[in-house]
Amino acid sequence: MRLGDICAEIDDEARRNRFSVVREFVGHGVGRKLHEEPQIPNYGKRGSGPRLKAGMTLAIEPMINMGTAAVRLLEDGWTVRTADGLPSAHFEHTVLITRDEPEILTWRGKTQLK
Repeated sequence: MRLGDICAEIDDEARRNRFSVVREFVGHGVGRKLHEEPQIPNYGKRGSGPRLKAGMTLAIEPMINMGTAAVRLLEDGWTVRTADGLPSAHFEHTVLITRDEPEILTWRGKTQLK
């Protein structure tokens, strides 16, 4: 599987549900630094990008909008709003690529204390 396959699936799922994906912000690799390569856009072309290998850790973090994908950055340089004022959701999961199925490290069921 290639990175583009995951990216395309995020965009496809959003579109199937009549949402849009913000293109200005991307996920990233996770390692010794907080933000590492590869960059992970939440849209893409299947079969493109680097091949996923066991041991890679990725932060998948789409921003999904109800309306248009357009956003605007406010003067504080941090706050982002949708250009059309409709609701949006931004979330992140950290995923470990394994030889078998990927493992979602931030899945709530795994992280809750019992």
